[in-house]
Amino acid sequence: MLNGYKFRLYPNKAQAQILLRWIGCQRLIYNAKVQEDRYYRRFQRRMVGTVGEDIPVDQQYSRFINDTTAFLREVPSQVLRNAAVKFRQAYSRFFQKLGGRPKLKKKSGRQSVWLTSELFAFIPQVDAVGGEISAYQLHVGTDKFPVGIIPYKAHRSHTAPSSIHIAVEGGQWWLSFAADDPVLAIPGKDADRATEQIAEDWRHLSRDQLTERTLGGDRGVAKPLVTSDGQVFDLQPVQKSRIKKKRRQRKKWQRRAARRKNGSKNRRKAQQKAARYQRYEQHVRHDYAHQTSHQLVINDTIDLYVFEDLKIRNMTKRPKAKRDAHGRFLPNGRKAKAGLNRVILASAWGTVVSFTRYKALRQGKLVITVPPPYSSQECAVCGHINPDNRLSQAEFVCQDCGHTDNADHNASVVIAKRGIQKLLSGDPLTTKHKRTRIFRKLGPERSEVTPGEISVRRLGPPVRAHRSMSQESPGAISETPASAS
Repeated sequence: MLNGYKFRLYPNKAQAQILLRWIGCQRLIYNAKVQEDRYYRRFQRRMVGTVGEDIPVDQQYSRFINDTTAFLREVPSQVLRNAAVKFRQAYSRFFQKLGGRPKLKKKSGRQSVWLTSELFAFIPQVDAVGGEISAYQLHVGTDKFPVGIIPYKAHRSHTAPSSIHIAVEGGQWWLSFAADDPVLAIPGKDADRATEQIAEDWRHLSRDQLTERTLGGDRGVAKPLVTSDGQVFDLQPVQKSRIKKKRRQRKKWQRRAARRKNGSKNRRKAQQKAARYQRYEQHVRHDYAHQTSHQLVINDTIDLYVFEDLKIRNMTKRPKAKRDAHGRFLPNGRKAKAGLNRVILASAWGTVVSFTRYKALRQGKLVITVPPPYSSQECAVCGHINPDNRLSQAEFVCQDCGHTDNADHNASVVIAKRGIQKLLSGDPLTTKHKRTRIFRKLGPERSEVTPGEISVRRLGPPVRAHRSMSQESPGAISETPASAS
């Protein structure tokens, strides 16, 4: 089974400069491919004669290397090639409706470079006593473009991967990759098949047996997670107070960085300090998600975890602007919505479910998501749905049977029942992704092509170009000119 790893990396100043150059060149090629794609699609819409012509989704990048960009020859060609591969992979996700079209990468924020096996090697360090591999040394670079040995801190054992990502954020370097873990084994060939296999094994159980081994979770703003057994998961008070302090410090250093000279070392130091304060909150949220998911999965009495299928991306969108009849903008509550979006994103709703899903699958357990509508208004005892059942944010009183409970706990029980109903219905728990075919053009003299020659239509079906009414049809005999005599 593939397992993800992320370690701290410690390059020296010379190595950091080389890696930053690789990052910039890979970003340049990727952005050039994106800009070229945008130009072709805009040009094809405007020019009538080119409607329906193919715009290839290729991996060619040599046309971007010229006298102006001669510095691209100072990095390995694999770095540039990987940028074109990433562009094509992004378009493949777009064809499968898993994301949008490739977008321009910015210079700010987290920066990374993708290195394949030609540019690095993990040299195993064999223990002299036991003869086993105790650690690895990371060698980066080639004979022509050497980088050297970069130390990294591996806090857990791993195997050698086929590709790695080296990233920098806020002055800190990170090494991340995915490698096979022989200790972890999932039944079936992939996670989706394993999920369906486990669900099929449990469908023979009765509803009462499943109820005893099911845990529902209700996610909210005031309480990030409330489970059907009465547990409440949230950040500790000391962590909340420290996050508020770090936010004030981050704003202070952002103001200081804005007043300093652009491109100076002092400005870069201030930006790194601001990023450090922001990184603290990210680490706290990440740690909270790991601890919460671990505490849920280690419970031996629970085998099924049910959460709401919340569309977090749609819930955190900015409100649209409103105008009156005269075109003047009206208040749309964007400030209040921005505050709500910050709280939702800081609650780590999606991260907790994602971590719980892969950790539960390792233990042979399942995580199911159910539709969330009216889960807070439905009674967990009789199933009566009424807006008046929710008297306040924390109190739930059923208007039909009189059941009284905490609103969040009642919602978590309702979610658990919906998960059991979904499991017993026999419907598939996983959705199949739409696959797209990549058509390759083979030449008459070749039996195979390089990835750079792959072309895919990006627009609709071809449209016949408009022709002039005075234009002769193909194959027509030209008129014999009149003689002068």
